[in-house]
Amino acid sequence: MTAQTLARRIVITEELSGHRLDFSVSRELGIGRTYAQSLIRGGLVVSPCDRRIKPSIKVELGEEYSVELPPAERLDLEPEDVEFRVVHSDDDIIVIDKPAGLVVHPAPGHWSGTLVHGLLYRFPELGNLNGVERPGIVHRLDATTSGLMVAARSGLAQEKLFMEFKDRRVQKTYLALCHGAPEKPSGRIDMAIGRDPGNRHRMAVTDRGRAAVTDYAIIWSEGGYSFIRCEPRSGRTHQIRVHMRAIGCPLVGDELYAPSKKSPFDSPRVFLHSWMMSFVHPRHGGTVKFRSPIPPDLIECLRAIRAPLATRRDRR
Repeated sequence: MTAQTLARRIVITEELSGHRLDFSVSRELGIGRTYAQSLIRGGLVVSPCDRRIKPSIKVELGEEYSVELPPAERLDLEPEDVEFRVVHSDDDIIVIDKPAGLVVHPAPGHWSGTLVHGLLYRFPELGNLNGVERPGIVHRLDATTSGLMVAARSGLAQEKLFMEFKDRRVQKTYLALCHGAPEKPSGRIDMAIGRDPGNRHRMAVTDRGRAAVTDYAIIWSEGGYSFIRCEPRSGRTHQIRVHMRAIGCPLVGDELYAPSKKSPFDSPRVFLHSWMMSFVHPRHGGTVKFRSPIPPDLIECLRAIRAPLATRRDRR
């Protein structure tokens, strides 16, 4: 064991007795089950009673195991004080209210000032999840979109949240403003989405794409605009933006999918807000729900549309 390696000791309790070893290591150390399996197969989990060690063995009450945790692989990320609101945090999850304009992951043109940098600054322990120095990002929002995101604060939570998103069990509701009005007051858009062959920066509805479903409902329609509620049932890139464009109702401010429409915003911003989110908490198993208020820039946009209409009605 090197000086950097962390040694941990696990004693099997009555609660864990009868469970698999990989589950027990995962639960006791707060790491993902896949990472626990890699530790066991790598010979880093040892039993004083000389049991044959493999991930699937059933542990028994009172057994002891020692675990050697290798040092985390370091990434070239310097924590930065980035502005975003924390809606909720506990030992397992962090729920974030992301402002529009904040990029989630470092990428060309955005090597600093991202949500990842901000999470490392506020929650330094996120730098050591599952053996890799990285925050617990389990899903994304476009830079031009605002609202709720959830990040994992432990390896166990990260693995469970990954599965929640993969199996489409996370309920997400967005508020959006679109040009025009859908034909029906509510409905389902079931159109496959893939890369736009004519523009590598865009996605498009295409027969060769992956299945994508969005439910929508109109809240109100006035002055050539519709304020709508959207619930994506899949998680494709730019899904709501692509689906609304496909039915002839592109989102306000979307310079990528509605370049001919003038944006009311001073900076790159789509009128799309992650308003509500609910999911099963990775530790206690209960359903948790969160809501993000509509940001001031979007409220101002709505007022600008409705105020002239209200004035005309009053004059009548």
